[in-house]
Amino acid sequence: MSDEARDPETTNPADEPLPGDHLFERPVPNVGDDSSVNERDRDVSGWAFDQATQAALDRVIGARRDIRRFRPDPVSDELVREVLNAGHGGPSVGQSQPWRFIIVKDRRTRERAALMSDRERMRQSRQLTAERSQRLLDLQLEGIREAPLGIVVACDRRAPAAGVLGRNTFHDADMWSCAAAIENMWLTARALGLGMGWVTLMQPDELAGLLNLPEGVTTLGWLCLGWPNERPPYPGLERRAWSHKLPLDQVVMTDRWPDNGPEPPVSALAGMAPAEPVESLITRPIPDDPSSVLWSDVHAPSPQQVVDARDKGEKLLTPPGSLGKLDQALDRLVAASGDQVTGGTLVLVGADHPLNAHKVSAFDQSVSRQVMEAALEGRAVGVVTARSAGLDVMVVDAGIDGGPVAGCELARPEDVRGDLVNTPAMTTADVRRLMTRGRELGARAAERGVVCLGEIGIGNTTIASALACVFTGITPEQAAGIGAGSDAKMVEHKAEVLRAIFARTDITALRADPALALAEVGGPEFAVLAGVILGAVEAGSTVVLDGLAGSVPALAVVEVNPAVQSYLIAGQVSREFAHGAVLTRLGLEPLVSLRLRAGEGVGASLATQMLFTGLAVRRQSGRTEE
Repeated sequence: MSDEARDPETTNPADEPLPGDHLFERPVPNVGDDSSVNERDRDVSGWAFDQATQAALDRVIGARRDIRRFRPDPVSDELVREVLNAGHGGPSVGQSQPWRFIIVKDRRTRERAALMSDRERMRQSRQLTAERSQRLLDLQLEGIREAPLGIVVACDRRAPAAGVLGRNTFHDADMWSCAAAIENMWLTARALGLGMGWVTLMQPDELAGLLNLPEGVTTLGWLCLGWPNERPPYPGLERRAWSHKLPLDQVVMTDRWPDNGPEPPVSALAGMAPAEPVESLITRPIPDDPSSVLWSDVHAPSPQQVVDARDKGEKLLTPPGSLGKLDQALDRLVAASGDQVTGGTLVLVGADHPLNAHKVSAFDQSVSRQVMEAALEGRAVGVVTARSAGLDVMVVDAGIDGGPVAGCELARPEDVRGDLVNTPAMTTADVRRLMTRGRELGARAAERGVVCLGEIGIGNTTIASALACVFTGITPEQAAGIGAGSDAKMVEHKAEVLRAIFARTDITALRADPALALAEVGGPEFAVLAGVILGAVEAGSTVVLDGLAGSVPALAVVEVNPAVQSYLIAGQVSREFAHGAVLTRLGLEPLVSLRLRAGEGVGASLATQMLFTGLAVRRQSGRTEE
């Protein structure tokens, strides 16, 4: 045959055999791809699914949502396995399958994960402008407490990148593979009617420590899985005007990035506030320690209680969340203590401190006794505020100088107390005794309903600042607040005193053992208040915190018992920088910000009055009917 006859422009050798060629039947493989080149040539779209399947896939992709609210109903093991199997069927670089699935059902693990998320939410809100911060705090960003289970997808990165095809050049391709597995799980969950929420609002190191992950295994966050308690038609962040979906043409370019290509996104950066000088405290979480005096086997409200509280609020004849942060606080209170709470008790604890010898206050130590006596007469500012809110008052002498204050409940230390700079504040035995007594008082106060915390003690702001340094990682310079009546010179002096305290102590050891921190750099009223919190929570009461000195004991308790955080409400945030850091570590948003200087439970009492009003609204307002 001539060369002209074989011209590829006029003849297809694969389709037109030469004269005399013998055609053989194509062997069809029993495994693998059984299609032939001729089939693929004749119908290039022959691998496509039918239009009904394509439409179903489009519907599932378009309806996938990041779910934040869940029903507490269990998900069967069969459905969970179906979701996991979809993840395991995902694409992976070099067929490495680096994903590892950790199913989390343990109550304490989930409680600590929820606390981590609350802390990070508060921390991130402080990095935003005031307007953007408020909008962030209005959002529910996770459903760890409500969802019946959590799934953590971890990436096992211990294989050398050079040993995995495709990862030697793109080292993070194993993480991308795990993300693709999560997308498979998400779409499958949606197709099954399940909700999935991807929570990355927590520090990776803390989550890794919580799950005991070895070095080289990295988490991709926490997945909430359960039956959804919302059915959003489009993404929630769009509905709340946090962000919007970009048009496709705005994110597509051809061949190369153009010289005048898209500008970097500004929607998130526009809300950034100037950075605050806060030291990050990223540590592996303190392990649960049943031997600690701070330990309690208290349970957080169940998922059913959490969901029921929110459902009740949404049945009112008003838009859901119309009371803003008060609604959020009411949800917390109702989940913990029910909606029939009508009263409560202010527990007001007072003590004096040898630290005052270092001149850390503008007032003489004798003022503590004067305020305690005024409280017993019903004339102290905190007591007047509490009575106006309909609260009973319990006044506790935890170590006022000059002997016991007549008429007070007593919870005084037995051993000699130190000045923190040269010697520990208390013995560990005294911490145990004071906490035990506080526990008794907290349980008794809880019989009336809500428990509010208040404190009296000249110089205790400096002690609270020392404990804030231990538990939050802020520096003495950041923690030294102006206090009541102080000036700039005294603030500098307080920072010097705090530095001297930490020159004597091992802050790492104190951070690892909150009970030891109370003994070394605390004071008797802090130990008593920590006990009051535990006693009240164990009795099922919600606890409303006041200022810095009333919030630090709560943080000491929560570091050991994350479930306790579910029972706490931050009544207010004071002007002390350290107080904001403590509330961030607690993961609590304050109800009010009045720039208060008063202690004595004033802020807690004012906040509780708001809570009682909110509860009355929920009990008496009209309800919608299905």
